[in-house]
Amino acid sequence: MLTQIYEISTPEEASALSVIGVDHVGVLVGEGQFPRELPISTASKIGAAIVPPSKFSALFLTCDLALIASWARELNPAIVHLGASAELLSPQDVASLKRMLPGIVVMRSIPVFSEESVAIAESYDGIADFLLLDSYRCTDRQIGALGVTHDWNISRRIVDVVRVPVVLAGGLGPDNVAGAIRTVRPAGVDSKTKTDQDGSHAKDLERVRRFHQAARAAADNRFPSA
Repeated sequence: MLTQIYEISTPEEASALSVIGVDHVGVLVGEGQFPRELPISTASKIGAAIVPPSKFSALFLTCDLALIASWARELNPAIVHLGASAELLSPQDVASLKRMLPGIVVMRSIPVFSEESVAIAESYDGIADFLLLDSYRCTDRQIGALGVTHDWNISRRIVDVVRVPVVLAGGLGPDNVAGAIRTVRPAGVDSKTKTDQDGSHAKDLERVRRFHQAARAAADNRFPSA
């Protein structure tokens, strides 16, 4: 069971998450169009502090393919995570980006809000390398970071129909991640808001540790060793 934590904002946090064993360490990057986006210089320092086997995931909320490609070449993250809303970044756009960045691993956020979400997910299947299922507000230009859960039954349907690994996000924390895993059966789980410090976007390392341990324990219970 992969664990993924966003939004890491300092090298110290990145190093601490590597020690905990978090698989994907997520950093929100950009030119400041969205709140809390980090400039490329800061993101580079955070990425350098991530210790393998933990991997650097760079989250872009912009739909500017040229900017994404340029920053991805400089940052060289293990994963390029695309979080723009579906109408702003199509499957064809993602395919174009992959041609611009040969060999890059792409994670595409999928908005989970209705039955339409299943078709949206299927449209990226085989183009993106991972799908991240997240809560969505129709007025937003980006997907996720709302701190609320969505209909996990829709997410389970997506897991059942797509071929690529699915990471479940949306209001997950130490107290509900096991139930989410039992219901959705994803390849991984993601947390942002519910592993933040109260009243802050800094990470609560104890919450991160509990989230990571609860996810791994739930996965072990699903797939007990022989």
